[in-house]
Amino acid sequence: MGEARMLEVLAPGPMTTVQDLGRPGHGHLGVGPSGAADRGSLRLANRLLANPEGAAALEVTFGGLRVTARGDLLIALSGAPCPATVTGADGRKRQLGHNAVERFPDGATLRLGAPGRGLRTYLAVRGGLDLPPVLGSLATDTLAGLGPPRPAPGSLLPVGPPPERFPAVDHAPVADPACGDLLLHLLAGPRDDWFVPEALESLCAEPYQVTAESNRVGMRLRGPVLERAREGELPSEGMVPGALQVPPSGQPTLFLADHPLTGGYPVIAVVCARDVDRAAQARPGQRIRFRMI
Repeated sequence: MGEARMLEVLAPGPMTTVQDLGRPGHGHLGVGPSGAADRGSLRLANRLLANPEGAAALEVTFGGLRVTARGDLLIALSGAPCPATVTGADGRKRQLGHNAVERFPDGATLRLGAPGRGLRTYLAVRGGLDLPPVLGSLATDTLAGLGPPRPAPGSLLPVGPPPERFPAVDHAPVADPACGDLLLHLLAGPRDDWFVPEALESLCAEPYQVTAESNRVGMRLRGPVLERAREGELPSEGMVPGALQVPPSGQPTLFLADHPLTGGYPVIAVVCARDVDRAAQARPGQRIRFRMI
């Protein structure tokens, strides 16, 4: 058997968690799916390394991560592009590419800077992170407190055995996250009848701004007030990623990966599943425009 391979965390940055594709199917237990906020980016990084698409990786919010390789590793970065520097054990430095397969030799240290666009960067390693699963998943659910603890300085993250297949390409030419207005597509309802008829028009007429009160649970938006036609509250009902829930303030919240399973505020519309990944890369201050389909 070879020596154990792992990532040693020196600094986790503002917010780093372990994520895979989540733990669906446990809603009856009060457990949400969680998983990567930008599932497409996680899948891409794993595919580059010939890992299973759902292998566990690090989701890094706004850079700041520093890790050291314990053993020779292959890694890939995806999602929000950020400056990435590897300093070898001999002190030599080199810049890493994005959406590319890169060597990360034993004793070298990787440092991620803040992304110039987008919010969440994914660091995958060939073999995937190998930690004890919770309900079949390594996803860290920040709302429920399930899954691996958030990496801290000194954390050692074991890496699993490399897959038998080898990477087929060394670079994937995919578009970077949007840095201007972000267009998201909506399906009306299920509770649009709780709002005045003009509310859906208002929702799509002017942009909403992502506020600093945003995390993996959801993004609070600021923009045109969505006026209700009915008073009172609903009995709690199921919520999904992409739901636009509207509290009494009339300012919507867009639910993301760690959203609550139920809620009592009406959902005026739901962002299409293909656009939820893109929404997860929106930064505070960025504007979102909605279009009904």
